[in-house]
Amino acid sequence: MDFNTIKRMDEARDKSLPSLAKLSFALLFIVIVFLWSYASHDTLPNNTFLVIGAVFGAYMAMNIGANDVANNVGPAVGAKAMTLMWAIVIAAIFEAAGALIAGGDVVKTIKNGIIDPSLISDPQMFVWAMTSALLAAALWLNFATSIGAPVSTTHSIVGGVMGAGIATAGFEIVSWGTMGKIASSWVISPLLGGFIAAGFLFFIKKNIMFKDDKLESAKKFVPLLIAFMTWAFSTYIILKGIKHIVKVDFLTASIAGLIIAIIIFILVKPIIAKKANELSDSRKDVNTLFNIPLVFAAALLSFAHGANDVANAIGPLAAINDAVMNATISSKVGIPFWVMAVGAIGIALGLSLYGPKLIKTVGSEITELDQVRAFSIAMAAAVTVIVASQLGLPVSSTHIAVGGVFGVGFLREWLDSSEEKILKDIREKFKKDKKELDKFHDELLKIQNNDSKSKSDYKRIAELYNLIDTKEEQVKFEKKEFKSAKRVKYVKRDAIKKIIAAWLITVPAAAFLSATIFFMIKGMML
Repeated sequence: MDFNTIKRMDEARDKSLPSLAKLSFALLFIVIVFLWSYASHDTLPNNTFLVIGAVFGAYMAMNIGANDVANNVGPAVGAKAMTLMWAIVIAAIFEAAGALIAGGDVVKTIKNGIIDPSLISDPQMFVWAMTSALLAAALWLNFATSIGAPVSTTHSIVGGVMGAGIATAGFEIVSWGTMGKIASSWVISPLLGGFIAAGFLFFIKKNIMFKDDKLESAKKFVPLLIAFMTWAFSTYIILKGIKHIVKVDFLTASIAGLIIAIIIFILVKPIIAKKANELSDSRKDVNTLFNIPLVFAAALLSFAHGANDVANAIGPLAAINDAVMNATISSKVGIPFWVMAVGAIGIALGLSLYGPKLIKTVGSEITELDQVRAFSIAMAAAVTVIVASQLGLPVSSTHIAVGGVFGVGFLREWLDSSEEKILKDIREKFKKDKKELDKFHDELLKIQNNDSKSKSDYKRIAELYNLIDTKEEQVKFEKKEFKSAKRVKYVKRDAIKKIIAAWLITVPAAAFLSATIFFMIKGMML
């Protein structure tokens, strides 16, 4: 989807739902959460921070919807496989379903050992720390969304917990080994996502798009690609999305995924063949064969994201709830249904109200996407998470998806903008143009040398002068194009700089905000 199209959609949406109305809906949700949490916990002796935590959790959830979910549907929207409206509807439903159905009963609320809660002796201090972490992460996500930078929800909350922990008990509370692994994901995630997405795109181009008979190649490879996508997503969902309901190992999950993939292959092969027979042998028509797989990919990615990242992001709220209810500090706590509901509904609302900005960034502002490129990015998201989980590498789904966008863009530059290819094409064009110019000059000279010119000869002389002038102007223009063609870029460098900068400062920025908020709370309460 080009920028102008999305701009028109944004303008139409803004006319129907002004900024004030969007803010009103967001505030209404926060007020409802406030009233419900207060009314349902009014008998607790120290419920103030639980109510405040619920409000901050609602704010955090909306910011997750506005920022993080764009990675799941942005490529499909950018490729025109689905409209912006349907992307929001599908993502909202499946994000909420993933959080509520498979969000899990027990998670590590202190984010995989980032801090050691045993070093905080006072439960009240712990509540203040988790409240600070939640608000800081939400504020950072809000800021990132406002500048159009897709950042990691996980890294935001990690930074928040780390900063609050340091402010509470000093630097020794932080597990620096864990933080080192998280920092390594800033490099691992986008590189893996980029390489895998580029690999899939290169495979599709080589085996389908670069073939003389694209449709016949598509009939053979598209069902295989869909089956592989089915295996990847089935394995991904079984391992990650429903791990809190049924725990299985990788081998079992992959075998189950393979069985599902074989069934899908048998079902879709005749459907693809029938559809291909109705299409022309053009790149544009072949691209449409990937529309339906992209819709399913967006839905499945949203479900898995809801099942994993949402629970982690609202973990501090669950920690606050446990500390207030039991007056103790635990490294593992259950996530009550009402906390999951706050996260699920907040994400859906945040996506609906403020998600289009980041969907536009991921879908069209980094590089131009079509269905094949978007399909490659979706495949990279699923495969990278599976590979990384088996190798024990820490990865971020946000960084994987955006890295995949970078990967397909840079592959296009490599395929379409190599100097050798351009030189070869331009030389052939210059040779053809020179032959035409020589032909025009020879004909003109022959007529001019004819002593007995007819009326039609004079008319032809005028035509030849015009043809020569036009061709010479065309050659000059093509020379200018050639000079700039060597510098053509399919990935916007400004977007890369902005996003990478946001990635690098997410953890420290959230940590600084969290520590500042903690000291403000401590100063007011003591």
